[in-house]
Amino acid sequence: MNKRAVRADILLLLTAGIWGFGFVAQSSAMKYVGPFTYNGIRFILGSLSLLPLIFFQRSQRKLQALPETGRQLAMTFAAGTVLFFAVAFQQLGLLFTTAGNAGFITGLYVVLTPVFGIFLKKKTRLPTWIGMAVALGGLYFISMPEDMGTLNPGDGLTIISAVFWACHILLIDHLVQRMDPLVLSSGQFAWCGIYAFFAALTVERSIKDWALSLVPGSIQKWETLGGFFNNPHGAAILSGAAIPILYGGLASVGIAYTLQVVAQRDAPPAHATIILCLEGSFAAFGGIVLLNEKLKSLTVLGFFLMLCAMLITQWDIIRPGRGNSVKP
Repeated sequence: MNKRAVRADILLLLTAGIWGFGFVAQSSAMKYVGPFTYNGIRFILGSLSLLPLIFFQRSQRKLQALPETGRQLAMTFAAGTVLFFAVAFQQLGLLFTTAGNAGFITGLYVVLTPVFGIFLKKKTRLPTWIGMAVALGGLYFISMPEDMGTLNPGDGLTIISAVFWACHILLIDHLVQRMDPLVLSSGQFAWCGIYAFFAALTVERSIKDWALSLVPGSIQKWETLGGFFNNPHGAAILSGAAIPILYGGLASVGIAYTLQVVAQRDAPPAHATIILCLEGSFAAFGGIVLLNEKLKSLTVLGFFLMLCAMLITQWDIIRPGRGNSVKP
């Protein structure tokens, strides 16, 4: 393996680590602010953090002609809308479930994406179906280890989030061929942040009551009723949430996205697939170390099966052959 590939693998590992610990930041932030407030601030920060890269990139390219503004707005609006629902269900799920569970269940999008691709006339091979079966087994051990027939509501919300993440990936795959990826990312983050701020102002006051009615006495997070927008001590609350917000906005979005783009220029697709699938492992590790989350043996088995499912689904990329052409 050459030095550039080794460097790329290290950057991808760092990316997976940043994204994994991002679940810890998301969970921690809700001790101070509501889920929509957190998403609104971090995605606006993420959008702004990409602007210097966009200007630098365009200066290097000597300001190539841009697509019409209306077309760009429409594409970023579509991506931002789907992204909002993905992160909203994920953040709400963290009211009830652990960072580790959320990290691995969100990774279900790796399995769902090729399955949903069937409706877009994309080929789905045998490894995808095997991966789906293994993923369902993993979800069972993660979400239903104690009470047969029940599902942790947080895990259920995160599964819905994974569905939207899979749709988001397919949409981005379509849109990125038509506009600059950095502009697309910054634009969709901005729309997502606007949506989240509107939701925070509209419904955030009642979310804690709804959550408590769903699982009475189970929520230790979001101790300040109403979050930032509906609390007279909003500035003090926001200062307590500053580190999780900055991490979620600048590290998870701005830094990690940039590292991924740089790394995948030199990383073989197999390396990128395997390393980025470790995001859930980092989320579980961060939850144990920083949030004192406890893992049962069946939950660990579920994590292992989910990781295996992600890798099985990507088998055509990890071991391409016999004429199987896979887009990196």
